[in-house]
Amino acid sequence: MSRAVLSLGANLGDRAAALRTAITALKDDGVLVARSTLYETPPWGPVEQPPYLNAVVVVRGDRDAAGWLVRAHELEQAAGRTRDVRWGPRTLDVDVVTVTGDDGRPVLSDDPALTLPHPRAHERAFVLVPWASLDPTAVLPGRGRVGDLLAALPPEDVAAVVRWEHLH
Repeated sequence: MSRAVLSLGANLGDRAAALRTAITALKDDGVLVARSTLYETPPWGPVEQPPYLNAVVVVRGDRDAAGWLVRAHELEQAAGRTRDVRWGPRTLDVDVVTVTGDDGRPVLSDDPALTLPHPRAHERAFVLVPWASLDPTAVLPGRGRVGDLLAALPPEDVAAVVRWEHLH
């Protein structure tokens, strides 16, 4: 058994439907522990593109870190994700942020296919804001409390992550 924190984002097509479908699939898998609300965020990276909707989920199940990455890729594929442009627009992006073993220890990996914890999570307000709203005591292994990481970000980055109230 392991516990993982996944970051979900979408900025093409029906963004909310893509996130809801992925979250429902995790719920149907019986692994969903908790989910944040949705947040609208500006795109990250050098490519011109529309804003994202983002969420963070906590899952728990009989998967190791590689298994959570496989599930993330399955969810992306089901949403029609293509990997044409790095940091480009996407129908669904699912990142494995952290994985914790059943013993409570964080899984650490420097494998380029799955670096854990996620190497840029600590600098991304679109991950930290939803995560902090979901679990105010959360810790990013090797970096510290999510709330402290959020406080260290530029205020304009944090202010740009806006709770999305259009969920019906």
